[in-house]
Amino acid sequence: MNDRPSELTHFDEAGRPRMVDVSDKDATARRATASGDVFMSEAALNAAKDRDTKKGDPIAVAELAGVMAAKRTADLIPLCHPLPISAVQVTTQIDDNRRCATFTATVKTTGKTGVEMEALTAVSGACLALYDMLKAVDKTMSISNITLLEKTGGASGDYVSARTGDP
Repeated sequence: MNDRPSELTHFDEAGRPRMVDVSDKDATARRATASGDVFMSEAALNAAKDRDTKKGDPIAVAELAGVMAAKRTADLIPLCHPLPISAVQVTTQIDDNRRCATFTATVKTTGKTGVEMEALTAVSGACLALYDMLKAVDKTMSISNITLLEKTGGASGDYVSARTGDP
């Protein structure tokens, strides 16, 4: 375990996992945006666009699931700090040509650590909820392209993915 690169901050000198100590860091405004895709059959895409299934509105449920997932990130990802999230927005874009629903999540906080994991978890939760809402129509759906699009704030500075702006 001593071969680990020094940038792996979630391990101590002996190679044991640890939560990073952020107590000496300043609280700053932070924001992160992530996206992810759910690819599906035409029938499932139509059900999503109609926003009316036996279970309810699949898009609304998925967007709400994304918000809820962001709030529970520290419960799902072992070394994440619980954060006072100040805003979560999850939106959906339907692409008929790609037969895909793309979720985008933006999470904000003022804190000592970033919200990248919260944005990625929000997108993951939204994708999974959409799958759950539409699985009776299409069990072959696939979830992919979950990625961090951008982040601002913190000592490591800003980051913008080359994918920012893609559908």
